[in-house]
Amino acid sequence: MATTNDLKNGMVLNLDGQLWAVVEFQHVKPGKGPAFVRTKLKNVESNKTVDKTFNAGTKVETATVDKRNYQYLYNDGTSYVFMDTSSYEQLEVAPEIVGDAANFLLENNEAIVATNEGRVLFVELPPSVEMTITFTEPGVAGDSATGRTKPATLETGHEIQVPLFINQGERVKVDTRDSSYLGRVKG
Repeated sequence: MATTNDLKNGMVLNLDGQLWAVVEFQHVKPGKGPAFVRTKLKNVESNKTVDKTFNAGTKVETATVDKRNYQYLYNDGTSYVFMDTSSYEQLEVAPEIVGDAANFLLENNEAIVATNEGRVLFVELPPSVEMTITFTEPGVAGDSATGRTKPATLETGHEIQVPLFINQGERVKVDTRDSSYLGRVKG
């Protein structure tokens, strides 16, 4: 148990038997009346987001979420297989739980898998990954001056927007949260 004064971003709460992750919170002390905490919560299983207000100091039940480093091994067609890097145990994760993270999962890459009482909640990737462009239209001289973009396909098959000067076969850094291009990888 914790109080609403202890809330932090990423904390997982157990409200009415459902698990909700705190996306953001704000302590509010109005001129009149008692203080309260305004929160934005995301359902861990359905990804539904709701706004909820608690009175300051209200007790809330926290869920024990075990986050461990795993290595992505392969997709066997029905699930994604990860290996715990400390115990070498393998874990199968359903595609619905992996979600958009699948766009950036390459074999042997690291990921954080969060579980609660043996149940996999979500897969968390690093904020950015380096990937190779497998297909894009060739760039032409002079394209670096404009801010325009073109579609490019990553080695996972996911399509992102890149500047016109990026060519097929180049390695780029991609933001895993919004699929945005962050820059070329030197070397």
